[in-house]
Amino acid sequence: MAAALRIGVIGGSIAGCAAAVAGSRAGADVTVYERSGAELQDRGFGIVIPPPLHAEMVGSGYLDPAMPTAPVGTRVWLTREPGGRSARELARQPSPVTPCNWGLLWRSLRASAGAARYLRGQPVTSVRADTAGRAVITSARGEEPYDVVVGADGHASATRQLLAPGLRPEPAPYMVWRGAIPLGALAGHPRELDLLRGAWVTLGFPGGHGIFYLIPGGPQDGDGSTGAGNRLLAYAIYGRSPEGAEPGPYIQELAKEHFPAAWADIVARGGRGATACHPVADVRAPRVARPPLLLAGDAAGVTRPHTATGAVKALQDALCLERVLREGPDPATALERYAERRTAAGARLVELGRRMGRALVEEVPDWPTMGQDEVDVWFRGVLAGTWHYLYEEPGEAAEPDADPEATVAR
Repeated sequence: MAAALRIGVIGGSIAGCAAAVAGSRAGADVTVYERSGAELQDRGFGIVIPPPLHAEMVGSGYLDPAMPTAPVGTRVWLTREPGGRSARELARQPSPVTPCNWGLLWRSLRASAGAARYLRGQPVTSVRADTAGRAVITSARGEEPYDVVVGADGHASATRQLLAPGLRPEPAPYMVWRGAIPLGALAGHPRELDLLRGAWVTLGFPGGHGIFYLIPGGPQDGDGSTGAGNRLLAYAIYGRSPEGAEPGPYIQELAKEHFPAAWADIVARGGRGATACHPVADVRAPRVARPPLLLAGDAAGVTRPHTATGAVKALQDALCLERVLREGPDPATALERYAERRTAAGARLVELGRRMGRALVEEVPDWPTMGQDEVDVWFRGVLAGTWHYLYEEPGEAAEPDADPEATVAR
């Protein structure tokens, strides 16, 4: 019997754990190197994935069907009423999403990768090729050869530098403030809470927009329950920050100036410490695999978060990796197929993210003048013929058994 394929995964976050599941399901012997010595489950904020992709990940055994989610089917566009402090609804669009808690998603993938060795607190110091065409990972444990090495080491990937030396993320001229706060922040705002129980909200303001949606709470939240009743309010607010402004206080000032009163109060109740400010950037590798190396998740490409595809792309990468490994006949051929399928997909998402960024932050429309028809026409122009799971016309939903790339953009 031939020895099992040996796969080394650099990075033990969502992309790395998903790749480990993929390799294990394809019959490989997998080792994950995670530089952090701490648990990762409490990191990150809310994320969303397409319902068909979630169903496929559950059906394929990547995710535990008991993992809590907070699915909704509609996107609601709001802005502040001109000359007042109340909210005005601009439009509603069919937009089924499955919001998740980053930590619960990581935990589920980590559990499904149980057959893989997960080496916590083991940063990789170098990767090199040996004379047999394998990749050799060097860490504090010494040198280990692998038939395939997966770079899943995030947006600042060192593994990416081996395939595309000098390539760096390109910053956008704006930032994102992200937070996840207890539902107590909505106390006294029953209308807003009722809206969020069935929809995710986009709130437009001069110079940017905010996204609000409910996600499951983790065991560290509230009473420790992860049941359907335990929820957090996740938000992401995009805009430009004045030079020298403190991120936490500034976003509350921005909300007070531009948001409807209820939504400004909700942001304020989260507290300054609830908000983290991140730069927005994008990058794509010209080719995401060259035997014996391949890139997955943000290492392969970072798209602006408007596309809501950070974790999504990592999961799709894993499904593709499993598929090409099963197809065989050898690692080199599998990686070439992976590169052919995933390089173009990443490029499309980067371009879509840039268009969304221009339309939603850099060159925002005059929100108060918009209505249902105007929003529909405007956003179709932003998509420019690209189907995306955040916006679907009635009857256009991707089939559950469609290719995973088709559940995001085509």
